[in-house]
Amino acid sequence: MRKAFHQYVSTKLNQIKIRDKLILMFLSGVVIPIAVVGLFLTNELKANAIKDAQEQADMNVERVKQRINEVLKGPIMVANHLQFDERLSELVNTDYDHSFSVFQAYRSYPDFAYHKGNHPEIETIRLYVDNPTLLNNWTFIPVEGSQMASWYNIAKADVGFYQWFYLQDETQGGGYYLSLMKRINFIEYGTFGLLVITIAPDLLETIMQQETHQTVVVDEQNSIISSSEPSFIGENLDELVVVTDRGKGKHGFYEGQANGEPIHIMETSLFPELSQNQLRIVSIIHTEDIVGAAKKLSYFGILVTGLGIAFSLFLIVWFSWGYVNRLSRLSATMKEVAQGNLTTKVALDGTDEIGQISLQLNKMIDDLNKSIAQVLEANEQKTALERKQNEMKFKMMASQMNPHFLFNTLEAIRMRAHMSNETDIAKAVKRLGQLLRKSLEVGSSMIPLKEELEMVRSYLEIQSFRYGERLTYDMDDAVTIDNVAVIPLTIQPLVENAVSHGLEAKEADGYVNICIKQAEDGTWIEVSDNGIGMGPQRQQEVRMMIEDPFEKPENRIGLRNVHQRLKQTYGTDGLLISSSQGEGTTVRFLIPKEEGSHV
Repeated sequence: MRKAFHQYVSTKLNQIKIRDKLILMFLSGVVIPIAVVGLFLTNELKANAIKDAQEQADMNVERVKQRINEVLKGPIMVANHLQFDERLSELVNTDYDHSFSVFQAYRSYPDFAYHKGNHPEIETIRLYVDNPTLLNNWTFIPVEGSQMASWYNIAKADVGFYQWFYLQDETQGGGYYLSLMKRINFIEYGTFGLLVITIAPDLLETIMQQETHQTVVVDEQNSIISSSEPSFIGENLDELVVVTDRGKGKHGFYEGQANGEPIHIMETSLFPELSQNQLRIVSIIHTEDIVGAAKKLSYFGILVTGLGIAFSLFLIVWFSWGYVNRLSRLSATMKEVAQGNLTTKVALDGTDEIGQISLQLNKMIDDLNKSIAQVLEANEQKTALERKQNEMKFKMMASQMNPHFLFNTLEAIRMRAHMSNETDIAKAVKRLGQLLRKSLEVGSSMIPLKEELEMVRSYLEIQSFRYGERLTYDMDDAVTIDNVAVIPLTIQPLVENAVSHGLEAKEADGYVNICIKQAEDGTWIEVSDNGIGMGPQRQQEVRMMIEDPFEKPENRIGLRNVHQRLKQTYGTDGLLISSSQGEGTTVRFLIPKEEGSHV
């Protein structure tokens, strides 16, 4: 079933024209993915914008929180000091007989004014006490029982913690201020007083005005204590902001509405030191400010994508037209070739696949023409080839006769020298004849090591005749080598190289040694001389030369030839060369047991 469906789809696709296939592929492979990716990126941009706004809002509210907390530390420190002030305790718990005594007591206690002068964040300091003999000077205020506001009774009931309220200050024309309230117990007198310290609103306003987004500070009743927008101060936050999605917690980053517009809200709590209640810092960010840039970027991306798709569609149509046109011309030429017209050619420019096919077709036509021409010439060449073969046979017969003439001539020279008592000349000519005969008889098969050494001995005796006392040699072949075979012409080129290159420059005492050693891994052949030797650089050049796979005129052909044949035949490292400048050179190679033990 699956195979049949695949075949059905393939058949239908093959029936569609190439141009239509390209357009279909473009729509399915480009337009749809771009639309999906664009939608995804738009959502991601919006999410990232909200995330960045959340991080920025969090940093802003934390900064405001720290700065306001620093402002509130001063009033708390003053309250801690006044709590244990014995002079203050004595002043408010004394029963005064007349007003003059009260004025004198107030004048002798300047601490409230001192604290206000040293703490610019403090607007006013008031102390409410139950002592009817005191006079109300807006700093020390006698309590009038039931006439006190509800906040007094709340603070009165709490004996240990500080409390923060947004209170009306009758000493400042009835304005509302963020105020610290603290019950101070006068244990010695069994009484208490209620300390109220109001915070300077100008200082809070300075902090809030530095924020770029709308930021407010509210108390537990949601009263706005301070705001970057002055018109919000004194309002209730619930009347300005409607929360639509608070999320999992009361505080954090959540969504809402303000004046019917969507907003995002960042909220954090501020618990001043030793306080029973908290303040909240709320940052209000309009959603349009967050995602506006992302929307503009998305719209721009849609525009650019649309233009890109339109331009790409134009290119696809144009390209498919050119593609189909070139294929049609190629198909027409192939039909002519199939009908036997080998004079036609297809002229298509370009180096793409179609261009390559046209080149191959033209090459095939040329090859067919050449093949036909070669077939026509075959009969003529056949006759000429047979004639050349006959000529080669006659030449081979003649070449077989030439060595016999050479050996007969050398033998005649040797006999004439012997009869003339020229023993050295006769011996040298004999060795030369033996060396030439062995060279001509050499084939590709292995020869006994003894025969190879005999050729070396003939060569060295000829060189001894040439150089006289300038050259001596030793051949250490006392070991058993009867069953050892070797590649022909391996030792002789090494000895020739030692004589030609190592000893040529020596005027006397030239010495060549050929040493045969048996080892566990096989038979080692070593050729050494006391010639001029080689330095490290020259040794490296020689090693590179014999390893060169290509034969070059400047190379030592004999040395390289031996090295390559040893490696190919035995699978060993070939020639091992060691030399010292001015001391001589040693060349060694191994005949392994597995390969060269038997003839």
